[in-house]
Amino acid sequence: MTGGTDPKDAFVEANTAIARPPLVPEIALHQATEITPIWHATESFLEESGLEPPFWSFAWAGGQALARHLLDNPEIVRGKRVLDFAAGSGLAGIAALMAGAARVEAVEIDAYAGAAIRLNAVLNGPFDGFGPDIRLGDIVDHPNLGWDVVLAGDVCYERAMAGRVFPWLRRLAGSGALVLMGDPNRTYLPKEGLTRIARYAVETTRAIEDTDVRNAVVWRIEPD
Repeated sequence: MTGGTDPKDAFVEANTAIARPPLVPEIALHQATEITPIWHATESFLEESGLEPPFWSFAWAGGQALARHLLDNPEIVRGKRVLDFAAGSGLAGIAALMAGAARVEAVEIDAYAGAAIRLNAVLNGPFDGFGPDIRLGDIVDHPNLGWDVVLAGDVCYERAMAGRVFPWLRRLAGSGALVLMGDPNRTYLPKEGLTRIARYAVETTRAIEDTDVRNAVVWRIEPD
């Protein structure tokens, strides 16, 4: 895909380069090389200031850990319906499709993330099934809509978000879904309700982290 008629697609392509995350070289993504230029470009494009950073333009450590774990253990999602929550670039959801998921729903509140997910899916397809269903909006507190597996990467970087999202993820776990969270020990990672499944050393960039390597853990979220 080369932008088509959607200006959001064109913006993503104009302000990123295609690269492969260090831990998941099987997957290609539209990624920013630095955060400040694309952040300013977003504000200029939308004629707004004070916007959230374009989180979709980086392959965060937690998402890379989830993606690696699914590719190495495809039986987790094979033939199953998967939710990629706060999907960002769509990295975890794309890994789920590559691992044989029957269906992936990628949910984001940022329309530019939706464009990035769509473009990234094209880069990595075709898949045996269809590509990710992209849904824009806030679904926190929604009941389980038939998901067998729920993926959540890097959602504990803000107190308010972690405090709202984590209880909902535990409720989804209680509904029978396998809920996996990728997190490199973010500040607001809960202290209970988690079981460690796997750990990965993820190469990072100083553009978005304060270290060159993050130890990211794949956690299973336990029901209340």
